[in-house]
Amino acid sequence: MLKLDGRIVERKSNNPFEDLEFPIFKQTAPTGLNQILSCIEKAKTDDRIKGVFLELSDIDAGYATVEEIRNALIDFKMSGKFIYTYADMISQKAYYLATVSDSLILNPMGMFDFRGLNAEHTFFKKAFDKFGIEMQVIRGKNNKFKSAVEPYLFDKMSDASREQTSVYLNSIWSHVLKGISERRKIPVDSLNHYADMVMTFQKVNKALEYKFFDNLKYKDQVLADFRKLTNLGENDEIPVVSVAEYDKVPKAFETGGLAKDRIAIVYAEGEIDGGTDGAYQIDSKEVSKGIREARTDTAVKAIVIRVNSPGGSAYGSEVIWREVVLAQKVKPVVVSMGDYAASGGYYIACGADAILANPTTITGSIGVYGTIPNLSGLLSDKIGITFDNVSTNEHSDMPSITRKMTPFEVNLMQNYVESTYETFISHVADGRKKSTTFIDSIGQGRVWSGENGKLNGLVDEFGGLNDAVKLAASKAGIKHYRIKELPRQKDTFEELMKSFSTKMQNSVLQSKLGESYHLWENFSREARANGIYARMPYNLEIN
Repeated sequence: MLKLDGRIVERKSNNPFEDLEFPIFKQTAPTGLNQILSCIEKAKTDDRIKGVFLELSDIDAGYATVEEIRNALIDFKMSGKFIYTYADMISQKAYYLATVSDSLILNPMGMFDFRGLNAEHTFFKKAFDKFGIEMQVIRGKNNKFKSAVEPYLFDKMSDASREQTSVYLNSIWSHVLKGISERRKIPVDSLNHYADMVMTFQKVNKALEYKFFDNLKYKDQVLADFRKLTNLGENDEIPVVSVAEYDKVPKAFETGGLAKDRIAIVYAEGEIDGGTDGAYQIDSKEVSKGIREARTDTAVKAIVIRVNSPGGSAYGSEVIWREVVLAQKVKPVVVSMGDYAASGGYYIACGADAILANPTTITGSIGVYGTIPNLSGLLSDKIGITFDNVSTNEHSDMPSITRKMTPFEVNLMQNYVESTYETFISHVADGRKKSTTFIDSIGQGRVWSGENGKLNGLVDEFGGLNDAVKLAASKAGIKHYRIKELPRQKDTFEELMKSFSTKMQNSVLQSKLGESYHLWENFSREARANGIYARMPYNLEIN
């Protein structure tokens, strides 16, 4: 049974208390994509597994993650086993996954969300003005698409930001429609027409009429179907196994003995050197150490770096990039892109031998910016706190958050940002075997879909994590191998103590703010911003 009702992460944390939300100890159970893919692959050849039951509503992951699960299920169908989906209410993202099913069933009183994609950007300019906060922003002169800074500067999208968002959003939507059309035999033009009708608020018999679903049934009727599919009696209990349970079942023993060769998968998930989400943020030192360990381990014949990141610290990105380049000189290195591999996420990927992404991956955003908040309006004008200082040199207090930057300091920062951008595009040019002029032309902070990225040379092939592993094995010339996952996960007790207070604080805020929590999370993250970043507008919401 695949319910997918919790957060999907790249790799499940080994913290046994990860699933507990304070203060009410609610079970949320994040699931690792590695677990899901492994279970689907294992189930394909397990005679005890007769099929897959998808019970879906919405999926807490991006479209690229959904794409990987969907492709794994399409491969599973090669076994001749069934896939059956039932939903009371289903989002269009979950529906896209569900279209792989042999039977796609909706509750007669359910809801089917189908209305097209919407990308929402969050802006903080007016809020900062109210608080007396001025965010001093320095970005590359040619980085007109680097919209990560726009929340500080404007109260709506610039023309450049609107253009790039339209391009990649329509690319993703077109890919989703194509996939639905192929599986449900509904023309793409008709799908767009139905989306314009907003199927979300139409009677579900319309969705059945338009062939989105095979039937409308209640749960008891669905259970009756399962008893027939598995040759059970009318009152027999249906034996099901969850991903968490099946993950613990060892894979069938393969002939040839235990493989000595290994392929290392190094996970880089989250913001680079930023954020507070523990296991799901990139510590550049830890990821670099993981790549270094894979490089120096003679049993590791190839390395796959799984990147699911909107970027972050430019320095942290450089630290990881260096280890990727060193590793690439001694053994094959393949990058697998998840939902995001943009800005700093692309920075750490560009030195690999090959880059794989899904058509719905968000990538590119090759650009940098710097931010230094000026809080004098808040502290002095609003609260009444003033500052004075003594310095030995003219700019000894730079950077200061209690005053506005001088023209000299702005120019100094501008040159620093331009230099960082030049380094960034030169790394990409070297890695992709292109000129810096070409990379700048597709860079300038512009965000692309994976499909766009393949057309402009930022991506080599379409594929997910399993495809990247197979490609790495092929490049290394090995067929029989084991997987080694890095960086090594921290001690369980250490992780518990590290995350306890943060988890409690976040849980309380979530319970109080509800759906508005993500707005607070974005605002507080922006308020902490300080330094040089290679980061995409991670507060983008696609739904």
